[in-house]
Amino acid sequence: MFTKKVIFLGSKPIGFNCLLHLLQNANVLNVDVIGILTQQRLEFGADSNLAMLAEEHKVPLILSLDDLPECDILYSVQYHQILKPHHIAKAKQIAVNLHTAPLPEYRGSNQFSMAIIEDKKEFGTTIHAIDQYIDHGDILFQKRFKIPDNCWVSELYDLTYNASLLLFKQTLQHIVNANYQPVSQSLLEAKYGSSLHYRKEIKDLKQIDLSWDKDKIERHIRATSMPGFEAPYCMIDGKKVFYTVVG
Repeated sequence: MFTKKVIFLGSKPIGFNCLLHLLQNANVLNVDVIGILTQQRLEFGADSNLAMLAEEHKVPLILSLDDLPECDILYSVQYHQILKPHHIAKAKQIAVNLHTAPLPEYRGSNQFSMAIIEDKKEFGTTIHAIDQYIDHGDILFQKRFKIPDNCWVSELYDLTYNASLLLFKQTLQHIVNANYQPVSQSLLEAKYGSSLHYRKEIKDLKQIDLSWDKDKIERHIRATSMPGFEAPYCMIDGKKVFYTVVG
């Protein structure tokens, strides 16, 4: 069996730890990681620095998508740019993405917040083929789990992080060996619905309307109270009044 060439695209803690697992198991997987693309996110600290990890393992750091060499597999985990068809075509076998949400319900961003606001009982994480649209390609693997009662966004993030890293590890050999059966997302839309959300929407989600009923206000607070980010708020006399979580 020939050694497959892999390029990894990613950022954030989940991207770092997926890449770490890939590099540590490259010999067992029979892969050669020939390049890494990343976006430096200083707020996550040195423990999530993919560029440093690339240097430690002597893997070339690729500066832009347009510099992609040909490979067998492109693997994206929280990469910040949308791949165009000529980027995807660099992967002779497949280009895949780990999306930290169930598909087709939650494409794009703010998936954790939207699930809580919509009072969903189930969430998940998905590995799918990449096409030219956002989180739109065929599903290869997926893991779903129950959302705890009265869940906060930070709790749902942690649950999804753990499920995503586990799914990555459990299916990586299958991805390398092309041992998967793609399922079109269109086949699941009747059961689960579909939506596409953008990063900028979070600004509107954080603004609480005091005319809402108690349950809706409470869901928006749980959905948008994330440590390290601006808190949810209401407007009183033209001023922002922020909600502070105590205890």
